[in-house]
Amino acid sequence: MKRATPIYLDNNATTPIDPAVRAAMLPFLEEHFGNPSSTHAYGKAAHRAIDKARGQMASLLGALPSEIVFTGGGTEASNQVINGVMLYGAWQGNHIIISSIEHPATYKPCEYVQSLGCEATIVPVDRYGLVDPDDIRRAITPRTRLISIMHSNNEIGTLEPIREIAAIARERNVLMHCDAAQSVGKVVIDVLELGVDFLTIAGHKLYAPKGIGALFVRSGIDLPSFIHGAGQENGRRAGTENVPYIFGLGKAAEIAELSLPAATDHLKNLRDRLETKLWAMMGERIAINGHPEKRLPNTANISFVGKIGSELLEEVPGIAASTGAACHEGHFIVSPIFTSLGLPEEIGRGAVRLTVGRFTTEAEVDEAAEMLGRATKPCG
Repeated sequence: MKRATPIYLDNNATTPIDPAVRAAMLPFLEEHFGNPSSTHAYGKAAHRAIDKARGQMASLLGALPSEIVFTGGGTEASNQVINGVMLYGAWQGNHIIISSIEHPATYKPCEYVQSLGCEATIVPVDRYGLVDPDDIRRAITPRTRLISIMHSNNEIGTLEPIREIAAIARERNVLMHCDAAQSVGKVVIDVLELGVDFLTIAGHKLYAPKGIGALFVRSGIDLPSFIHGAGQENGRRAGTENVPYIFGLGKAAEIAELSLPAATDHLKNLRDRLETKLWAMMGERIAINGHPEKRLPNTANISFVGKIGSELLEEVPGIAASTGAACHEGHFIVSPIFTSLGLPEEIGRGAVRLTVGRFTTEAEVDEAAEMLGRATKPCG
């Protein structure tokens, strides 16, 4: 029997809004519509909602409420850090270090500040996508102002040694930014333990809506506003606050904190179940990408040897997932992530990213494995 809707295994691209988050948002789309800057009852109710959400996000990250800045999303948060630090503090240093597998939200603003005269060093990764902290140490110069390394890779899920890199940054008096958009809610994140100065959060990876995010800015760091206007967000982000979405993100953070660390185990069990079933059916006809242990608990990036990932997913419309290659004018362009890993091109062409989530069931995992198994069964 054909499924009414595909099995959703693309949770690293975006997550559905949690019903509890939606319910929390509704009053602020209806009766609590005041401007948080207004001093009357409507404004005060909106202001209290933002304060509550700020506390919820801070609690999830082990931060102070005053260290949380609400933004229009993860991309904006990372742009604020890279542009703010590199352009407004250029007299203190104009050199930035990133890795070769950063998200466009990091490497694109890095390219932008380079166009304005800043210098950049891109450190490599190994075949699993891991950054070597010693490479970071060697890349630091007297002009290095910022290091920006993602907490986990969005395609292969590899978890980076952020704690070790941040320690090196502190030794050398360099600021440290970490894009944790994919990690928050899946694994425990404690900004004090990590030792970072900035941390990016994206709401739509955390079962909150798209168009809302947050930025952790360690106390004592002067980071200029990315958007100029009035003095919202303690002068760090101008513009009337998006109260319903901010309150929804706060609720999502509260749910995440209450579910961890059990959520990590739940996701890992689903991911391992999927990989085990695929391996049992296909054996060496598949390759699992990313670090075997140091990776996100929900992420299975699997290359189907001899297949092209996008074509495979077209053959299996009952699964909603992502691929490691894109077709452009008849040519398949392998993801830059796989190029950075130094893996054979056929591995990148055959890659499919299968990412489970909070609402994924074991039955869905089993059915997805069966569909993929049938689609890749050798002829004859």
